[in-house]
Amino acid sequence: MATGTLAPPPNVNRAGCPSRVVLEHVTSRWGVLVLAALRERSYRFSELRREVGGVSEKMLAQTLQTLERDGFLHRDAKPVIPPRVDYSLTPMGHEVAEQVWTLTRWVESRLDDVFEARDAYDGSREP
Repeated sequence: MATGTLAPPPNVNRAGCPSRVVLEHVTSRWGVLVLAALRERSYRFSELRREVGGVSEKMLAQTLQTLERDGFLHRDAKPVIPPRVDYSLTPMGHEVAEQVWTLTRWVESRLDDVFEARDAYDGSREP
């Protein structure tokens, strides 16, 4: 970037804004679930895979690596046989985890309303 040129402030609605990528990482299918699970305590990889039902080993590894790169997770590899790796939230990770936790609880609490809205929508579209 040229000296004296100011970058525009982050705006997720602006095409090309880097905040979109971070938002995508946090709100991805597995990102939300991993962050929510790690709110309470650290997990080993295999424990986290059991906690986050349905995630494949490959997707969990990719999600953990992405969230670690973004500064949300800490990976603690212990030099033991067999290797032991624990994942925990960083301070910034705790902040974002609380946000997605609130969203997940809200979705769970309003699920009946969503189903009702879907039924009404589908019923109005039938010939």
